[in-house]
Amino acid sequence: MFDDTILDKNFSHRIELVRRQYSGNAHGIVKGIGVVTCVYVNPDTGEHWVIDYRIYDPQGDGLSKLDHVRDMLTNVVHHKGLACQTVLMDTWYATKELMLLIESMGKIYYCPLKSNRLVDDSGGALPYQHVDALDWSEREVAHGKLIKIKGFPKEHKVKLFRVAVSTHRADMVVTNDHTQNFTRGAQQACALRWKIEQFHREAKQLTGIERCQCRAARIQRNHIACAMLVWVRLAAVARSTGQTLYRVKHGLLEEFLRQQLKNPAIPMRLA
Repeated sequence: MFDDTILDKNFSHRIELVRRQYSGNAHGIVKGIGVVTCVYVNPDTGEHWVIDYRIYDPQGDGLSKLDHVRDMLTNVVHHKGLACQTVLMDTWYATKELMLLIESMGKIYYCPLKSNRLVDDSGGALPYQHVDALDWSEREVAHGKLIKIKGFPKEHKVKLFRVAVSTHRADMVVTNDHTQNFTRGAQQACALRWKIEQFHREAKQLTGIERCQCRAARIQRNHIACAMLVWVRLAAVARSTGQTLYRVKHGLLEEFLRQQLKNPAIPMRLA
């Protein structure tokens, strides 16, 4: 699965790689370093691993976030040879080029569409309309329906599901898996996408990935790489001991304090 996060540098003025960009969490423009990540999830065990990441620096390398996702996907499939069947991504990456690339690799994708995306569910009998304006029968709500997205090849159809996220909101999720006949199944597949949000939260709270204040881009890149390695090690220990990453991290400090109370490295003398 692919998604991006922003490393908060809101009070920085001269740190390289920092740029103003939109944050979905903040629902506005913030200053920070953009990181595009690729995370692998085992759907049977629920375990997840960070496979690859890219620093979003369009002024330095001229690459967009979509370019980074395309490079990482190609690397995962053709170079790493990682066994995967399904690709999950956010609305930002639900583009024609990327979706057709995934199909050419023989993979299945699930991704929500933006509410203003133009689609057709009438087989060409009616004009395109916004996906959130479609009419849904009771059967279509339960089993989805075939649609054509504007701009795709003429005969290219995808399956659309109306997936309830909360009592007040529903995501319009599309997939190229025409054998998926239940909205519940699409909802379960999309639920795995929150694992990448979990990874972003753990990396920010446990590795200090946002705390480097050095100005040079090279040092920032090195710091981010080290933080990623810290997460990998914490995750490995957590899996082997049956603990959460938070328990592993805080347990290290607890054991250190316990040892220092028993045998202080710096003896204290009272006058």
